[in-house]
Amino acid sequence: MPGVTIALRGLTHVYPDGTAALRGVDLRIEAGECVALLGANGAGKSTLLQHLNGLLLAATGEVRVDGHRVEADSLVRVRQLVGYVFQQAEDQLFMPTVADDVAFGPRNLGLSATEVDERVRQALAAVGASHLAARAPWRLSGGEQRAVAIAGVLAMQPGALALDEPSAGLDATARRQLIEVLAAQRCTRVVATHDLALAAELCPRAVLLHAGRVLADGAPQDLYADAALMRECRLEAPVTGSRS
Repeated sequence: MPGVTIALRGLTHVYPDGTAALRGVDLRIEAGECVALLGANGAGKSTLLQHLNGLLLAATGEVRVDGHRVEADSLVRVRQLVGYVFQQAEDQLFMPTVADDVAFGPRNLGLSATEVDERVRQALAAVGASHLAARAPWRLSGGEQRAVAIAGVLAMQPGALALDEPSAGLDATARRQLIEVLAAQRCTRVVATHDLALAAELCPRAVLLHAGRVLADGAPQDLYADAALMRECRLEAPVTGSRS
């Protein structure tokens, strides 16, 4: 489906131990945008990402996806709209074969067998993993598992992808394939990452989080050029900070 708009207003999240992970975040992401969430450990990236499909719910402020407020009563619809890809791809893979894993979501939508098979075919082709359909997920490499996890989300045809550290642990070839796969998507993409070079290449826009607040919002290369900003956020600009 086409991309969806995501809007956060005054989003605050405090964990049970008292840690304030988000402190009044205002953010709007337009349909079809590809946006990087950047920040050091503890900046609030993963916490923000988990609010986008209701893995966490706002106690203060609100999150809206395609106009739907993310809350307990809307979770079924919101999770159809926003596909979440976990940092550890194996957390999403639990069926006997890759094809079964990718088919799991569409089958639970009540689609016909023909439609499910077509979605599986298209999703695996989109991530270059058609040849893995009959393989057992736990016998795949890390890059292959990441590709299959993304395929499982794409098979649901979401309006947005929320990806948590998608390049973590990937070798150079798998990382390049990941960038190509994500660049080819036309849905809204929100990528939480420590990989600032990936953000610069993939995302025209980056949102810099620090201590639970949005500290800067703009083109990655512009943020990286601000040495004082980068020092404050405990980040180091990549050697090549421009998009290729």
